[in-house]
Amino acid sequence: MDCEFPSINSNTQEIKQIFEEVRTIAIVGLSPNPEKDSHKVAKYLQSVGYKIVPIYPKEETILGEKVYRSLQDVPFAIDMIDVFRKPAAVTPIVDAALQRGDVKVVWLQKGIVNNEAAQKAKEAGLKVVQNRCTMVDHRAIFG
Repeated sequence: MDCEFPSINSNTQEIKQIFEEVRTIAIVGLSPNPEKDSHKVAKYLQSVGYKIVPIYPKEETILGEKVYRSLQDVPFAIDMIDVFRKPAAVTPIVDAALQRGDVKVVWLQKGIVNNEAAQKAKEAGLKVVQNRCTMVDHRAIFG
């Protein structure tokens, strides 16, 4: 598989604005394993005041929050999706976010790039971040 370079890049000001505007973040692929990056990042985001929404195929709760099997199952508004899935899995996740109509930001974690899905989200009016870590960026901006 070829590695893609992000065709959509975000600057620090855009990322700061995202963090200031969002409150509820669905973590797609949030592992219950405390050693996994998705768990560490979600725990950090929770610790700095964001409501996290675990999206995972198993478990009932992760980090004290109810686990949902898909974005469509979440019965309340989601501001941002933070994706910890392989690039090939991103397109259906973006499609689900677009179907919801309330997601404002698609964030693909460090190492995850899917330019086609990112472009689709951007054309639909969503903000898009690729190949960056929410925890690293939040710490860098807000300390």
